[in-house]
Amino acid sequence: MNQNKLFQNTRTRLALWYAIIMGSILTICGFGLYITVSHAHSEALDRELEFVTTTLHNNLELKLKQPGKIEPIIQDFLPNICVVEIGCTSEQSTPQHNILNAINQGYYVRLFGNSGGLIATSGSLPQIESSGLNKKRWQTIQDNAGNFYHQMSLTLHTRDNRDWGYLQVGRNIADVNSYMDAVKLSLFVGLPIAMTMIAIASWWLSGLAMRPIYKSYRQIQQFTADAAHELRTPLAATQATIDSALLVPDLDIKEAWNILETIKRQNQRLTSLVVDLLMLSRFDRQTISLKRELCSLNDIIDDLIEEFAAMAISSKVILKSEIHVNKEINIVGNSEQLYRLFSNLIVNAIQYTLPDGEVTVILDSYDSNAEIRVKDTGIGIPKNESSQIFDRFYRVNSDRSRHTGGSGLGLAIAKAIVLSHHGSLEVESEVGKGSTFIVKLPWNQPSHNKFIKEP
Repeated sequence: MNQNKLFQNTRTRLALWYAIIMGSILTICGFGLYITVSHAHSEALDRELEFVTTTLHNNLELKLKQPGKIEPIIQDFLPNICVVEIGCTSEQSTPQHNILNAINQGYYVRLFGNSGGLIATSGSLPQIESSGLNKKRWQTIQDNAGNFYHQMSLTLHTRDNRDWGYLQVGRNIADVNSYMDAVKLSLFVGLPIAMTMIAIASWWLSGLAMRPIYKSYRQIQQFTADAAHELRTPLAATQATIDSALLVPDLDIKEAWNILETIKRQNQRLTSLVVDLLMLSRFDRQTISLKRELCSLNDIIDDLIEEFAAMAISSKVILKSEIHVNKEINIVGNSEQLYRLFSNLIVNAIQYTLPDGEVTVILDSYDSNAEIRVKDTGIGIPKNESSQIFDRFYRVNSDRSRHTGGSGLGLAIAKAIVLSHHGSLEVESEVGKGSTFIVKLPWNQPSHNKFIKEP
């Protein structure tokens, strides 16, 4: 319960940190997007307003003759112009040039004299109390209704380069503000939705991140429990033997000898288990240092067939070898570990083969790999368990393995040795028909690898 709570708290913290970081990044990106869009629209508005203003300015200066006086021809450029002293023109003239079509899209024009007094206006003017001249080139103003306008002011000259007055062109920027308000609303609405999605995704991702850690933790728990159980069995047997001996006041030599033999066997079992555990630990930490040499697989297989012949006979199993090559198969490796590898596979095959069965060790070569197959006619391995047989302390048939004295580490050690030699170990099996363990070892190996270090 405490472990589950610890993992849940860790997952929650991971999800929270992920959500905070991703949310912060998303918020900054959203703010940056808003600033970028706003700046882009502002630049576009300035360029548009500047183009309209300078075009009108250049055309007007070609027509102006006297300072502060509106020439009749100006009405061609400014339809429906309203002159302060005269009033607005009632008839619409057809402009000679399409300079101010944009005026009908929210633009307005104001002409001021040299003294700053208003001379004439055209277009949709902002409703403001003060209509005096502000000579600042760029301005943003607000009318009485709260509408914003952006305007530009330029100095006007007559055709003979005398000061005529000032030209001021502006436009209503309600459409731009409306668009930016829509962008802002989208961000305000979108960010909470995105944050909710990030929170859900962060919880899911943190679960994925924690899964291998939790699995590893469970494996460590299982490994600890299995190792404790394996160590407890011989210790309990030894303790029981000693307790039995202590209950007998007078032991003869034969009984004492039998007790010592029993203790010795249990001690050997303990020693073997500890050695196997230490070996696997050293493989895990990649600290095992072994001497490499040229090893003949032909000789190793012949030696092991001869060594385990007696064990096979006692189990009423036929043990034989098949060499499918006409030459020596030599690889660079550690002979002691290779002997341990194949002896584990052969012993495992004999133990799981019923009487009158066969165990065959086959040596072959393909391309740059030497292939050794240990084939038996034993009980076989269910498909749903074939991926677990190389796990430590795992047994396909627990009762049979314990009866034969196995600890469940043999295949795990074999797998570690194969990997240390840059090889692969696979199994093909069918329940009731037997199993075949396939070892592939490369001929051309480097002088060292990441699993085994040279002394």
